[in-house]
Amino acid sequence: MKSVIYKGPGEFTIEDRLEPSIQNVDDIKIKVLGVAICGTDINIFATPQKHPCRSGIIFGHEFCGQVVEVGSAVTNLKPGDKVIVDPHGPCGYCDACLAGWPERCENLYLHEPGFEGQANAMGVFKDGGLTSYTIIPNKFAYKIADDTPAELMALAEPLECCGYSIEKLNIHVGDTVCVLGAGPIGQLYTALAKANGASKIIVSEPIEYRRKKALEIGATRVVDPNKEDIVQVCMEETDGVGVDHCIEAVAAMLMDAIECVRARGKVLQCGHDETAVAPVRVGEVLKKEVEIHGVFLGKYYMAKAARIIESGVLPLEKIVTHTFPISEYGKALDLARSGQCVKVVVIPE
Repeated sequence: MKSVIYKGPGEFTIEDRLEPSIQNVDDIKIKVLGVAICGTDINIFATPQKHPCRSGIIFGHEFCGQVVEVGSAVTNLKPGDKVIVDPHGPCGYCDACLAGWPERCENLYLHEPGFEGQANAMGVFKDGGLTSYTIIPNKFAYKIADDTPAELMALAEPLECCGYSIEKLNIHVGDTVCVLGAGPIGQLYTALAKANGASKIIVSEPIEYRRKKALEIGATRVVDPNKEDIVQVCMEETDGVGVDHCIEAVAAMLMDAIECVRARGKVLQCGHDETAVAPVRVGEVLKKEVEIHGVFLGKYYMAKAARIIESGVLPLEKIVTHTFPISEYGKALDLARSGQCVKVVVIPE
């Protein structure tokens, strides 16, 4: 099988790997249909590296597929079913899982030098989806309608994270929202904010291509932060009050997000960079009584992500802008790095 193998900071190879076979009764074998490139992937290949990864693994964690074989204990899926995959699913039985905190699953996180505290995700710390066939636990696969395009199925993992986390904000019809960053995550949040009934969605993004896409997806105003001050724009759009909600999808703009919201406004920190340090003026948080929410992974949201994708309620076809065969993974990664795209999906051969 032609597979993308992570070799170390900034390096990968495309190698032939043996087709895997089912070893456990509750596993399934899937033919991989599509793998999306994530911002975390870009951080892994960045110099200096902004996120760790285990050398020698089959790369790619945002993947989907079609079942070709099931273990003897699997009864809910059958060959031919299309599935989306949770690459960092919880065990389901530890104290954290039973308390309703699957994102803090005690059996999900690594405890080894260099990887301490990292979620043991497929495609980052163990074999993932940039290959032809892979084996996954049945409980991490979620059935989706047979007519769902692979490139939309590949959006399931980021949609899981965005959909789960935006519910923390409890956006009401007529609320105002600012989104900092219009990469794939920012675009998903823009689409979700619109679907939730936001009356104004202000998106800040330095790349023109992505600003134009944000307008197509639901933004009511876009801002080039190199030319306009996003805080001033938010005040202008809300008669000096500030927006109800600000979603940080960059990684180092938490203070900007705090300044954009009104008193008792809500901030969602989703931008993820293991090296980022964002200075915060504590007095501003206290005086405005700002609610600040973090987000990591999803919370049993994959089944809902499948229903959202099937429904067509979000313009996901506008978020997936480019596809490449696995043999052109280098070109796909370069395009994703450039920002002259939104979501890039790689199709195994």
